[in-house]
Amino acid sequence: MNMLLRPFIRCYHRPVFTSPTPRRLFQWHRTLFFRSRLRLQPHSRCFSSLHDRQLNRDEDTIFALSTPPGTSAIAIIRITGSSSLDIYRSLTKSATPPRPRYAHVRPIHHPDTSTILDPGALCLFFPASSSLTGSDTLELHLHGSRAIISAVLTALPLLSARPADPGEFTKRAFHAGKLSLPEVEALGETLAAVTEQQRIRAIRGTSSHLADRYDGWRVELIEARGVLEALIDFADDQGFEESPAELVGRTVSLAKELHTKLLIYTDNAVRGELLRSGISLCFLGAPNAGKSSLLNRIVGREAAIVSPEAGTTRDVVDLAVDVGGYMLLLGDTAGLRSSTTASGKIEIEGMRRARERVRAADIVVAVFDVTEKIPEEVKDALALAHQGKKKIIAVANKTDLLPGNSTTLDTSILADSILPSLPSDTPVISLSCTTGTGIKTLLDTLTSLCSDLTSPLVASGMSPLEAEESVAATQRQRGLLLQCKNALEEFVDMCDGNEEEADVVLAAELLRDAAAALGKVVGRGEQGDVEDVLGVVFEKFCVGK
Repeated sequence: MNMLLRPFIRCYHRPVFTSPTPRRLFQWHRTLFFRSRLRLQPHSRCFSSLHDRQLNRDEDTIFALSTPPGTSAIAIIRITGSSSLDIYRSLTKSATPPRPRYAHVRPIHHPDTSTILDPGALCLFFPASSSLTGSDTLELHLHGSRAIISAVLTALPLLSARPADPGEFTKRAFHAGKLSLPEVEALGETLAAVTEQQRIRAIRGTSSHLADRYDGWRVELIEARGVLEALIDFADDQGFEESPAELVGRTVSLAKELHTKLLIYTDNAVRGELLRSGISLCFLGAPNAGKSSLLNRIVGREAAIVSPEAGTTRDVVDLAVDVGGYMLLLGDTAGLRSSTTASGKIEIEGMRRARERVRAADIVVAVFDVTEKIPEEVKDALALAHQGKKKIIAVANKTDLLPGNSTTLDTSILADSILPSLPSDTPVISLSCTTGTGIKTLLDTLTSLCSDLTSPLVASGMSPLEAEESVAATQRQRGLLLQCKNALEEFVDMCDGNEEEADVVLAAELLRDAAAALGKVVGRGEQGDVEDVLGVVFEKFCVGK
């Protein structure tokens, strides 16, 4: 009975009576059969109306300015759709169609008044067969004055073209099969890249390898689910070369292998997310140890207030800076000391927030004043960072105040009081924020730590190229990969070692859930789910891309 009702439950999402009559069952399945023959979704009248409107909108001819607004040498307006060639004829007053993929210099006219809008624009035409969007595409390379751009953009709606939605050109490329969904996301990451490492990460995902790998896993899961479905429907016929237990066991082996890969991919996706969102760094130390001065040295400007008075910094000061190609999110925190010596409730709250920032940081830079003792509160915060497996750098500041104007520090000064509680490989850097000595060493150390945090993990049998590409997975992809991994975990826990007694119906559903998650990664699956995914992905694009 569960097998009979399962397609109905999945399709309709309505409560089902526990004991339906045979007549009602027959009506339900007859309805499902005809819906599948007609390729209609549930609530088909409403869905068809919305779907038809979306199809009509996708067939519109659209245009957008693809270069930044403002004065420039050249401004590019992209036009795509079935009316692109007619728009070319109307704007250039040329009866001869342009040669595809060749540049043509033509004056641009107003379609109604024939007034010249641009005396010499470079026109490029790409037919649908060789266009990224799958439709005829026209590019107008105009002189980049604001007036010319405005005049042409105002004239295009007169020719039955509409302004493009954000990311609509790329969305059409996806629907035309020219780009996979992971490639689309990688393109968005490329456009948003600020640092060198963000650029490298984004480019890793622009190939089709990642999407092909995801889709290959999805197909494997669908085939494995097909084996289980066959056991459900035809096990009594005894027509299999292998026993049911052997078939389930082979499916379990496949699930285990894929689960291991997904563990590596999700971990590497977290590392890639550090490249995209930035690596969080927290400065920790006693009041007046030089945390704000060090932040200013790294940033290269007076970003934080510095004064001889202890406790100047009361709240966390956040700044983003490019260090060695990595985006670092610097957090200057209030100095830690005993609450009995704090200047008031504001400073106490600042110290509480400093400890919270230590918990959230990826890297903790502990700044010590070589002329002062280390407060117990700083030691406790460092112990907290060590327990949280944070990367820690110990910085001995104010070395210019050491006797004899020494600019270096024997690390044994810190070893007795603080380093025994930290890993033996904790970097200790001597520097002076006043003279700038040691700043380059600190920056090199930070770059090395960032590389360690973001370098991909490589599993057995995984090529270095595959590992590098797995770092390019986006946060959306990682969430879906986790869904797939969790479904496979549940499948393995239920079936491994219990091949003969496993609930094959539930096992098949778990494989369906795992395959559906991978389908959403690459943009394949149930129509409603895919449209929701596309809305999330393409709304982040700029207009004209």
